[in-house]
Amino acid sequence: MIHSLFVINNTGDVFMEKHWKSVVNKSICDYFFEAQSKASNPEDVPPVISTPHHYLINIYRGSLYFVAVVTTEVPPLFVVEFLHRICETFEDYFSECTESVLKENYVIVYELLDEMLDNGFPLAVESNVLKELIKPPNFLRTITDTVTGKSTSVGATLPTGQLSNIPWRRTGVKYTNNEAYFDVIEEIDAIIDKSGSTVIAEIQGYIDCLIKLSGMPDLTLSFVNPRLLDDVSFHPCVRFKRWESEKILSFVPPDGHFRMMSYHIGANNMVAIPLYLKHNISYREGSGGRFDVTIGPKQTMGKTIENVVLEVPFPKSVLNVTLTASQGKNSFDPVSKLMTWDVGKIDPGKLPNIKGSITLQTGVPVPESNPTITVMFTINTFAVSGLKVNRLDMYGEELARSWKYKPFKGVKYITRAGKFQVRT
Repeated sequence: MIHSLFVINNTGDVFMEKHWKSVVNKSICDYFFEAQSKASNPEDVPPVISTPHHYLINIYRGSLYFVAVVTTEVPPLFVVEFLHRICETFEDYFSECTESVLKENYVIVYELLDEMLDNGFPLAVESNVLKELIKPPNFLRTITDTVTGKSTSVGATLPTGQLSNIPWRRTGVKYTNNEAYFDVIEEIDAIIDKSGSTVIAEIQGYIDCLIKLSGMPDLTLSFVNPRLLDDVSFHPCVRFKRWESEKILSFVPPDGHFRMMSYHIGANNMVAIPLYLKHNISYREGSGGRFDVTIGPKQTMGKTIENVVLEVPFPKSVLNVTLTASQGKNSFDPVSKLMTWDVGKIDPGKLPNIKGSITLQTGVPVPESNPTITVMFTINTFAVSGLKVNRLDMYGEELARSWKYKPFKGVKYITRAGKFQVRT
């Protein structure tokens, strides 16, 4: 049971609060601020903070902290998952979840929170059910609401799906073009040591869907190699017993966007690392240091690595860095000491390189250790785990009734960096 929700920005302002049971005073956030001041990074704030009479359960997303206040023992992951669902709903409605966007849409935000939690318990959390209850904002409706002083975003009727045994899908869905798209997205979390060996590498995977199908379709999705998937979690629409027995996904999908499943491929499987770094970072007493990094592809099955960005957090004793990159743009923030190199696309025939000099503050000892480089990248049409969709079959009364019902089906694979770090 969630009593209250506080939304806090990076500067520590509680710019939004919502109470479902009794009003909890804003001063409860002081416990959160105390824990935040001890954390070196925004993500390092403990997810559960105990106070004399409450528990504060929080997530950090989109430069905002969402802090839920509970007074009784509840499974913390249940609350964390619900907070993420709130953020995902805001992103679905407003395309992003930032302070300025939430302030612009205060009325719809509070209406959504009222529907998503009833007396502190989750109620309507499916995006397409919420969209029947509360219409997403558009320009014309905003003008009408401003002129009349009334909110026209709340629907007058109960969503049809709420009354059926498939609450995530409304009835009577009709499309002229029937389409089903599946995005297999894999994120590599890895730590690479100085010599280029893998310390740890794991894959977090998701299958995101966009379903635009008429009627009440029943789909089955099978994989070439489902045994790869260690640890899976599903959308409520997936029939779990069928997965357990046959490793086939059988489901009646929600209408529109949704995440069908998440999976984890652990360190006990061999995870292919798609790129490598050659690095030479050295400091010399009194004269500064040298910085030289080259990045190249490795185990990408001939696919191009795109959107490559390197972030290097230098120690506080570094005054400035003067670097020249063979491609892309680089910048150095003298306050946070963060060097960012936006590489772009890697051409295997001409490997990107950045090198130059490091200027240290005078009278300060040489840094004891080299920085850890964070790498971001994207590889399209490539699933690093080797997971492959075998086939997608569709059943349902619309298919049986009409020979014209020929849906378009598409699968896209994307590999990108999660927390990908290289020690130097």
